[in-house]
Amino acid sequence: MKRRRHAHLPIILIALFAACVPARKYEELNTRYKSVQESEAAAIAKQQQAEASMKEQQAHMDDISTRNEHLRRDTLTMGTSLRHMTTQYDKINKLNDELLDKYNTLMAGDRSENRKLLTDLESTRLRLQHEEDSLGSLGKSLADREAKLADLQSELSKKDAAMKALKDRVSAALTGFEGKGLTVVQKNGKIYVSLDNKLLFPSASTAVDQKGKEALVNLAKAIENEKDINILVEGHTDVDKVLPGAAYKDNWDLSVLRATSVVRILQESSRIDPTRITAGGRGEYVPVDPNDKAKNRRIEVILAPDLKQLYDLVK
Repeated sequence: MKRRRHAHLPIILIALFAACVPARKYEELNTRYKSVQESEAAAIAKQQQAEASMKEQQAHMDDISTRNEHLRRDTLTMGTSLRHMTTQYDKINKLNDELLDKYNTLMAGDRSENRKLLTDLESTRLRLQHEEDSLGSLGKSLADREAKLADLQSELSKKDAAMKALKDRVSAALTGFEGKGLTVVQKNGKIYVSLDNKLLFPSASTAVDQKGKEALVNLAKAIENEKDINILVEGHTDVDKVLPGAAYKDNWDLSVLRATSVVRILQESSRIDPTRITAGGRGEYVPVDPNDKAKNRRIEVILAPDLKQLYDLVK
């Protein structure tokens, strides 16, 4: 607030001295003031880029923590299975000892006793066979689980690497717009391209202006060859109610119309498969900052990897 209160001080000073200094001196002061303004604007843009980068790094760290927790739980499960297998081995060893004892008794006893021991021997043999079958099944199940876990981890790593490369490519395509109402962030395995309404739409309009079209065309070209991602375009509004007589009924209607306007430009300016695009309106109900209406009025293009192959592995 202090910076705003003193923002016009240089202008006032220049105005006061304009009459008593040469014209050339006045021009030098005015040029220096404009240079200071440009430097301040550049610093603000760099600060916004730095904040977006910090948020991205924090989201990446949260994602890594979540995966580590999943791996830790899988390790605990495998440890439990191993202990169960060890118990089964102990049972087999005990049954084998019983079998040997009964066999030795059989060799030393009489005929009637032998028949009883033969019956017991067969029963013990069947129990032993059952335990061995159970142990074999458990061992195979554990080996299958380990192989499936390794495949799943490999696929996750490939998806992460592919999404990181895609994020870098999208950022490069939109370099001229980042910090001007556009941010590109990777979190939770997805890429979020957020565009403020001031970059896309004139006030109260659902038609994208020329500057917004340029950003969307660049985005479409960067992702059109990605066959394994799904694209969700979400429209968001602020909490202000729609005025009577507007071309749309309410904020739900407005957010959907703006999302579909963006989808049409993405599709018409590239070879993106329309079956991979979804348009949706979220109205006023998913704000990014309840205290900043301008930030809440936005379009979010969410790029998500196709996880069908991972789902098949989990099954």
